[in-house]
This record gives sequence, C-alpha cells and structure tokens, in this order.
Amino acid sequence: MDDEDIAAFTALADPSVYVVTAAADGQRAGCLVGFASQCSLQPVRFAVWLSKANHTYRLALAAHTLAVHLLPRNRHDLAARFGSQCSADTDKFDGLPWHEGPGGTPVLTEALAWFTGRIHGRHDAGDHVAFILDPIAAHTKAATDDHGDQAALTLHDAGDITAGHPA
Repeated sequence: MDDEDIAAFTALADPSVYVVTAAADGQRAGCLVGFASQCSLQPVRFAVWLSKANHTYRLALAAHTLAVHLLPRNRHDLAARFGSQCSADTDKFDGLPWHEGPGGTPVLTEALAWFTGRIHGRHDAGDHVAFILDPIAAHTKAATDDHGDQAALTLHDAGDITAGHPA
C-alpha cells in the first residue's frame, strides 16, 4: 500500500479536531488532538489518542480524568494555541476563560461542546496512546448562545498548525 492512498482516504473524512486537557500533581496541560472517536455504545465510551511526544500525554498518565473539547470553526486561534505551543514551556490557559471540571480537569469556557471522562484504560497504538474514557459530565452550547449552530473545527481547518511538542 502507498502512503498516498491512505492520505487520500483520511483527507475525505475530515474529522473534527479536539482540545484535550488534563490536570495532575498540581499541573495542567492541554493539546490539540486529531485522533478521537466514540468507541462503544453500551457503555458509552470515547477514545482520544495522545502523542507520546506530547507534554499533555505525560501529565495524562498521572490523571484520572480528561476533558475533551470541540471548538467552533471560527476559533482557529484556540486550536493554534493548544496545537503549536508546548505545555511544558508555556501556560496555554493564561488569559483564557476556563473552570475546573470533575477531577480538577480544566474546561474551556469558549468550547462549542465539551465532556469530561474518567480514564477507563490506556492502549498503546504506536506513536500515540489511546485513552479510553467513560463520560461523566458534558455540556453543549445552546442554539441561543453566541456560538449558535456553528460547525466544529475540523482537521482540514487546522491543517496549517505545526505541532508544538518537542521533536
């Protein structure tokens, strides 16, 4: 198989991107994630794959909960903040409205939708690790909010963001 064949397939899918946040040992971190999906109906479970090179991944290893955020399509700036900077070097939450969710996990107020989930398991998948989450709290902006019925930011929308984690 040619790498271009699978690249063409994934380009057609154009899934949403997510900001995943974690808190543990008095620290907080967050990163932009392109690999995530509901992975079970009963019980409802969701998987997010975090890069082993990412500071958020290392903090998530000590966390009990993670928050998963969908960003509105018009908030490329938030995607760039969480995707192009390293949490080990900068406080990505500085100046942003956020609050503590279950387990102290940071929840971004400006997200289109979010949920927090208890980490059910972790599965190595190569250069990423799948964190399987049991959702425990969720919120979606009402249609009357400023975000209205906006679409979520997609992988195509965020394709210009260069990962900020160390190489």
